[in-house]
Amino acid sequence: MNDVAKDDLSFLPPAATRLAQAATHPRVAATGSILSLAGLGWLYLGLAHGSSGSAFAVICQPVAFATDLADAPLIFGMWSAMVLAMMLPSAAPMILTYAEIADTAARKQIEVVSPVVLAGGYLLVWLGFAATASALHVVLNRAAIIDVDGSLKIGASAALFIGAGLYQFSVLKHACLRQCRSPFSFFFRNWKTTTRGVFRLGIKQGLYCLGCCWAAMLLMLAVGTMNVLWMAGLAAAMTAEKMINSARLSYAFGVILIGIGIGFAWGVGL
Repeated sequence: MNDVAKDDLSFLPPAATRLAQAATHPRVAATGSILSLAGLGWLYLGLAHGSSGSAFAVICQPVAFATDLADAPLIFGMWSAMVLAMMLPSAAPMILTYAEIADTAARKQIEVVSPVVLAGGYLLVWLGFAATASALHVVLNRAAIIDVDGSLKIGASAALFIGAGLYQFSVLKHACLRQCRSPFSFFFRNWKTTTRGVFRLGIKQGLYCLGCCWAAMLLMLAVGTMNVLWMAGLAAAMTAEKMINSARLSYAFGVILIGIGIGFAWGVGL
């Protein structure tokens, strides 16, 4: 793999050749794809908040959207940016595990598929979620369940938090979470050497991740779309769940979410 890259890139200047050869290594490609795509998501969010008048508004306040159907593409762009910013970091252990295995295979002169293909399959699933969430967002807007600041009304927020908290204790949640926590075993059992096969592995991992995290992601409806402070907190919690092999962590997260939901229901306004 690397010998081919060296021959094909021999016409480039030395510095460009070294950079291009580095990009052919699976681990480098994986890291680059995670950082660049997640960075694009956060960049979009930063630009969306660029007109805010204060630092507090930038990190703590949601962005409001009108109820007209013409705003649907804008809402889809918002949800897509949140998917890139929040879910790709949580998928980093899975993508880097594939890259490590692929790196070992490449050093043995075994043909491997770029981890970018794996990340593409994973993102396809979450972009499908973004489209679904966007449609739900439009429906809730038109039903006047979302306030002018972009967050759900307090009763709906309470129900969503309590529902997401209860989901943390479900069998489906933990079945999907086990798959997310064991990427090496997953790839060992399902290793593919074709582009189509690796893309399908990305889709499969994306579905496991969706089953694990969809309820937490929908909480962005409750706290206000593109509320950066909540985005960072939820992303950190979902990433920690996948990296720390402890059911107690998920249960604790669930208790916290239920507590916040009860606070909303009592009108505390947490």
